[in-house]
Amino acid sequence: MEYRHLGRSGLVISEIAYGNWLTHGSQVEADAATACVRAALDAGITTFDTADVYAATRAETVLGAALRGERREGLEILTKVYWPTGPGRNDRGLSRKHIMESIDGSLRRLQTDYVDLYQAHRYDVATPLEETMEAFADVVRSGKALYIGVSEWPAEQIRRAHAMARDLHFPLVSNQPQYNALWRVIEGEVVPTCEELGLGQVVFSPLAQGVLTGKYEPGRQPPQGSRATDDKGGAGMIARWMRDEVLEAVQHLEPLAAEAGLSPAQLAVAWVLQNPNVSAAIIGASRPDQVAENVKASGVVLEAGLMARIEEILRPVAVTDPKRVHDSVPERRP
Repeated sequence: MEYRHLGRSGLVISEIAYGNWLTHGSQVEADAATACVRAALDAGITTFDTADVYAATRAETVLGAALRGERREGLEILTKVYWPTGPGRNDRGLSRKHIMESIDGSLRRLQTDYVDLYQAHRYDVATPLEETMEAFADVVRSGKALYIGVSEWPAEQIRRAHAMARDLHFPLVSNQPQYNALWRVIEGEVVPTCEELGLGQVVFSPLAQGVLTGKYEPGRQPPQGSRATDDKGGAGMIARWMRDEVLEAVQHLEPLAAEAGLSPAQLAVAWVLQNPNVSAAIIGASRPDQVAENVKASGVVLEAGLMARIEEILRPVAVTDPKRVHDSVPERRP
């Protein structure tokens, strides 16, 4: 496992992080989830990403139990706040009330005194940004979080938040966007802004919800039990890629991966890690062997010629325009 600084902060994280959005607490039983976490630890992963909303808070509980007994100083635990976690009007968003209550709930479920990175899961248009950032400053000053990040924020809002964080003297260090060889909307504005400001990307869905593994073939029904057939497993998100022209393009990646001595999944993760603004790629798993396979992408350097061939194959079917995000992307909801 290779390790990278999170943006220009001093925090070092594993360049492959383990995330439990669609698995722990919903798709995968606790014992299997714990086995995946053990496999991640055995592979050198030290960075674990979750959120209070995943599996209606159960994912944090499962992750906390799975990490019990580990040396806390050797881990980087990341969680998020924004989406509803209860029925009340204030059980959502980035108000001071919700942030302060949510961090305590996350710490309790994760069985830890602090999280390394506390992330705003979306931008809250209903709450003044000043209120949100002042609440995050107090969370850091209280010792309940060491660093603050955002997730899926546009470049303009990242810039505003960074300026406020600087004035309030707390570290805003990261953004967590979707990013893979098919979904590249951050490249135009978000990445240049974050490079300028010193934020790193902790990206999710490096496999495009499994499409980049090549297991979905054009003209054929998705395999039973795959994410594309599971309403709890992101079938709505993956639907955008289930078009023959996309699936046909992805099939052309398999011989390229073989030439590089990689599986298609490893190639997809390695592709994401070639971007110097990416601090980590988050992988998920329902079985320990999936973790063992994907971590082999760590430290892989893809030659320029191979990157160019991937670009030639996938660029015509990739989403690159940020304006298409709200028009074509199902929101990543619990």
